[in-house]
Amino acid sequence: MSNDIDNLRKRLIYRSQYRGTREMDKLIGSFVKMHIYELNENQLNELENFLNIDDDTLYKFYNNQIAQIDSPNQEILRLFKKFNYNK
Repeated sequence: MSNDIDNLRKRLIYRSQYRGTREMDKLIGSFVKMHIYELNENQLNELENFLNIDDDTLYKFYNNQIAQIDSPNQEILRLFKKFNYNK
């Protein structure tokens, strides 16, 4: 089971760093790296769903251009919103 979770974490880290735009690769990649080892298996699955949200929507949400995202991943979205990205 531990190997399954480790593989899931590795896959999520990779997906977070190769999204398509350099800015979002850095933002999402940094966010995932900071929190990945704090998350339980259920939260890791939520994170996987979070990574399916398109870059434009996540960017606007993070920068307060939209108030909320209709997603079942509210816990991950709250963590993301609080995340302080240091370039």
